[in-house]
Amino acid sequence: MEERGSPDGDPARNLEQGPEGSETPIQVVLRVRPMSTVELRRGEQSALHCSGTRTLQVSPDVAFRFGAVLDGARTQEDVFRACGVKRLGELALRGFSCTVFTFGQTGSGKTYTLTGPPPQGEGVPVPPSLAGIMQRTFTWLLDRVQHLDSPVTLRASYLEIYNEQVWDLLSLGSPRPLPVRWTKARGFYVEQLRVVEFGSLEALMELLQMGLSRRRSSSHTLNQASSRSHALLTLHISRPTSQQVPPVDLGEPPVGGKLCFVDLAGSEKVAATGSQGQLMLEANSINRSLLALGHCISLLLDPQRKQNHIPFRDSKLTKLLADSLGGRGVTLMVACVSPSAQCLPETLSTLRYASRAQRITTRPQGPKSPGVKPPQQVENELLRLQEENRHLRFQLDQMHTTAPGAHGARMAWAQRNLYGMLQEFMLENERLR
Repeated sequence: MEERGSPDGDPARNLEQGPEGSETPIQVVLRVRPMSTVELRRGEQSALHCSGTRTLQVSPDVAFRFGAVLDGARTQEDVFRACGVKRLGELALRGFSCTVFTFGQTGSGKTYTLTGPPPQGEGVPVPPSLAGIMQRTFTWLLDRVQHLDSPVTLRASYLEIYNEQVWDLLSLGSPRPLPVRWTKARGFYVEQLRVVEFGSLEALMELLQMGLSRRRSSSHTLNQASSRSHALLTLHISRPTSQQVPPVDLGEPPVGGKLCFVDLAGSEKVAATGSQGQLMLEANSINRSLLALGHCISLLLDPQRKQNHIPFRDSKLTKLLADSLGGRGVTLMVACVSPSAQCLPETLSTLRYASRAQRITTRPQGPKSPGVKPPQQVENELLRLQEENRHLRFQLDQMHTTAPGAHGARMAWAQRNLYGMLQEFMLENERLR
């Protein structure tokens, strides 16, 4: 039997030791949705079988293993517990950058897994038993911060990537696309994105509902409420310390941990969905960005990836997921699939994608205290640089004190050697920075 993937175990348990600075694999949980009423009415058969808690059997010869495999009988609460999102929340409270994202074919249950079923009307909340990972995490987090010894500042942003343009789902003004920028300090970020401070569960739920109501969706053959964009809701968590300086620009999120939820639009074959016109343009844009994401994942698995260029700039989606996939974050993927034999080609594509993803590792970095003493090797490097500086100053002084007859020879020596020495200094200092 061919078995793909690796049994990473419970994501919550794997992170108990703390991820600081170590190679931490992306955790992958697989969810198989139940057969739909329409599929059962058409007489379609299930092509998948969950054998145990970590193995999905596709055929007698092919099986995939993940951190957890959840069949169609599992509840929303079961999914929340199996994914270990509480542990990610604890890491975010400690200052780490954590990401949860769903991936799979259109109609496989990604948005349902994250946020539950669509609201039945304005102001009508999702029934508690059907609430998704996001609402359950919000409830846990707001309760958790009430029991902490130090105050916590919570802020949220919510955006969607639609047809390769970024839109602010919490904007108070007229909707307009926002640019994605990059700096060495922040990496990729969305300029002028609204970040809202909140202090209660009710306020956060209102922000979620505002964003969900603005997000673009349409109906097609495979999904009556198909998301036509990728959506990212980010919680920024700041816990002040005695050495922390308040941010000057109130439009910027404070330095601290974050917990990001990413609902990827589903991959789709235009022939299967019957999409035409605008729906077809949206599908092509979605598929291109997912293809760029898959390409980045493939390159991240290359043993020589340190020498390779990872093309995160190929799409807005890969730019904003760069840190989650190949950087300093802790990442959980919830892969969603349909059990129907009619969807098997797309299901196999999702399973291969997820198997590759769980082999990617990141190096999570927590907050750095300005009062922490530098490591010994950095101190040694600084001492060596200071000694070289003294030596260079001595040589320059010698140039000025040399007798006039030898001045020309000394200047010729300087022209030949001084530039090279200074260049070496610049490279060394840049490396230390």
